[in-house]
Amino acid sequence: MTISYNWLCDYLPVKPTPEELSTILTRIGLEVESLEKFEAVKGSLAGLVIGEVLTAEKHPNADKLRLTTVNTGNEEPLHIVCGAPNVAVGQKVVVAPIGATIYPIGGEPLTMKKAKIRGEESQGMICAEDEIGLGTSHDGIMVLDAGLQPGTPASEVFKPAKDYIYEIGLTPNRMDAMSHIGVAKDVCAFLNNIEHTHKYQVQLPEIKALPQAATPLSISVTIDNTDACPRYSGISITGVQVGPSPEWLKTRLSTIGVRPINNIVDITNFVLHETGQPLHAFDATAIKGNAVVVKNLPAGTPFVTLDEKERKLDASDLMICNGAGEGMCIAGVFGGLHSGVSDATQSIFLESAFFSAGGIRTTSFRHGLRTDAASRFEKGVDISNVVLALQRAAALICELAGGKAASGIVDVYPSVKVKTQVETTYSYIRKLSGSHYPADKIKNILRSLGFDILSESAEGLRVAVPFSKPDISLPADLVEEVMRIDGLDNIEIPSKISISPALSGQPDAERVKEKIADYLAGNGFNEIFTNSITNSKYYTPEVLEHTVKMMNSLTVELDIMRPSMLETGLESIAHNLNRKNEDLLFFEFGKTYRVLEKGYGENNHLVLYLTGKKTAETWMHKSSPVDFYFLKGFVINILQQLGYKQLTWAESAEPGLQPSWEIKIKNQVVVTLGGVATAKLKQFDIRQPVWYATFNWDKILGLLQKSDNFYKEIPRFPAVRRDLALVLDKQVQFASVETAARSVKSGLLQQVNLFDVFESEKLGANKKSYAVSFTFLDPQKTLTDKEIDSVMEKLIKTFETQLQAEIRK
Repeated sequence: MTISYNWLCDYLPVKPTPEELSTILTRIGLEVESLEKFEAVKGSLAGLVIGEVLTAEKHPNADKLRLTTVNTGNEEPLHIVCGAPNVAVGQKVVVAPIGATIYPIGGEPLTMKKAKIRGEESQGMICAEDEIGLGTSHDGIMVLDAGLQPGTPASEVFKPAKDYIYEIGLTPNRMDAMSHIGVAKDVCAFLNNIEHTHKYQVQLPEIKALPQAATPLSISVTIDNTDACPRYSGISITGVQVGPSPEWLKTRLSTIGVRPINNIVDITNFVLHETGQPLHAFDATAIKGNAVVVKNLPAGTPFVTLDEKERKLDASDLMICNGAGEGMCIAGVFGGLHSGVSDATQSIFLESAFFSAGGIRTTSFRHGLRTDAASRFEKGVDISNVVLALQRAAALICELAGGKAASGIVDVYPSVKVKTQVETTYSYIRKLSGSHYPADKIKNILRSLGFDILSESAEGLRVAVPFSKPDISLPADLVEEVMRIDGLDNIEIPSKISISPALSGQPDAERVKEKIADYLAGNGFNEIFTNSITNSKYYTPEVLEHTVKMMNSLTVELDIMRPSMLETGLESIAHNLNRKNEDLLFFEFGKTYRVLEKGYGENNHLVLYLTGKKTAETWMHKSSPVDFYFLKGFVINILQQLGYKQLTWAESAEPGLQPSWEIKIKNQVVVTLGGVATAKLKQFDIRQPVWYATFNWDKILGLLQKSDNFYKEIPRFPAVRRDLALVLDKQVQFASVETAARSVKSGLLQQVNLFDVFESEKLGANKKSYAVSFTFLDPQKTLTDKEIDSVMEKLIKTFETQLQAEIRK
């Protein structure tokens, strides 16, 4: 938010210095991010004076130069060599004497020094307007009013605008401070608190009575959609002469970065930044039927905006229409090409309204129209200020554009809004703030901010919230207001802090997360953070049925909360691939979101993304591409790091993956992994394979043992390995073998491992052979052959029964 020091001081009963005001603003929560000096003319003509040309003679050594003497109010005139063709005796001119600095337009600053030009001494410079920043002409020196006194500072004659500009970092809830009067109210409240008084009040501008037109121009107003437009007011003004604004108005707008256009538009912009209320002026001749109707038009209706672009309206876009039902303006966002004010406009209809914040924001982003009006409406405006701002703008139009009121103010306000009431206690304010505020101080601050105290007692009070503060609805909001106006730097910091040590619950989720992140980073992975808001176009209608949709999306592309981590990760992969970074190992901790029968749900995930080569190619080793087994190795290692060893594998049909597998622990799916399907890769224009694994982090943490000591003593007794060769049908996968082995309930079996696969016609049609090793261990004693043979017999019987396996001898 940009605030002008001079403009703000117009509404203050006292005038602090720019630095003092900067400190006050920051203390009351309006953080000043920058304070810069503004000069309409660079240097503000400092050091330049008015001079009178006493003599002007031809330079003896140059045909185009003149030797002049100039009276600048000192005892001795200055000798100045001048090259201007129009210099003459008796002229009043602008002189830059020795030591003065001029700032030519488009050039570098130049400080005057005593110099010799073609052998003649020159003690300064007689200036043209472009040489001192007052214009662009370089046809000759400036010739001024003959009545000016030599020696008068040029800054007193031209009075170039000077100001200080504050850039204030506003939080989205502080719509009340999005205007100069709004900021002035906070400053006055702060001053009242400092002096324990109520005497400092905002100096509001006087609104003069409007001159009346001889011929009335009545324009009716109808609101069809009162939810989107609770209040709409307007006034007709005739006899308007559209033209340039006066200098003071141009200066006010220029200082805050608003380009002056014409007196009508400039007045609406001025009132916007003065009061925070957006306004819009229609050419009254474009309002067919002398009627304004606030309503929604059918989806797909074309509408040409001021920027001459045709836009297709959505059914939810609120429109200001004429009596014929034709759109004239996208309400609160942008005007139409054929109803705006032009140089030929002589009568206008001036609008001031209150539009719902949600609808304006949605429309603004949908059409890519981020206007000053939209940014204010979407944060909320003061509904009680609608007519006052209209009166202020109408008075200025009558004063500066020669207009006359051709109607009274039309104010359609079907359901008058009631002020929000908040009740709190003094003890609550003191407890939450940590400061012992006296009751009188609390009441004085709230009154200074415009709160009405409805009732009070020794314990607390009940207040009515001003319409300018729609964000206040809770007792905690009142505490914030009190602390802010008292000065955020007054918050007491205790000399000692009492802490009650507490043991974190087991497992410690953050330590587990850090452990796995360290493991992955140590193995060449890079951690990424992707946006949890994504694009609905990535998902099927079936998925979108249970997706959390954004009500006020930042852009059209970011309109849902992600139901899956895959797509946002692929965006990051595509971004890197497009920049020739092709070998990627990514991991991410993030959340997905979904709609439940009642409310919403979110899940934590750990996700791995792999693509490209496993390692960099060297002279000793050729690198191979990442594959399923490379991914599987990391997945198993992560689970083993967390103490999970009894894993059940099964094929799955995960959307977006082909093929895909799932890993279960205690009958709960904790990991899904596989290759990203070709169709999904095409969505992101990715032309190389990508492997993906997602861990359901919530389930993994829930299954963890209630200790983070994942270690045990190294066995003192040796392990024993036995091998089997199993002839199986080709469609039988090793996961089925491992599942069958685990179904034999033996505490001795520690590990099942596939170490060879053999296929040959000699085995039989559609057959293959798995060579599988089994590792046995008893941590209490050395195993005997009899004990191992007993388990092996059970295993063989299980394989023959469940898998119809043939044991190769």
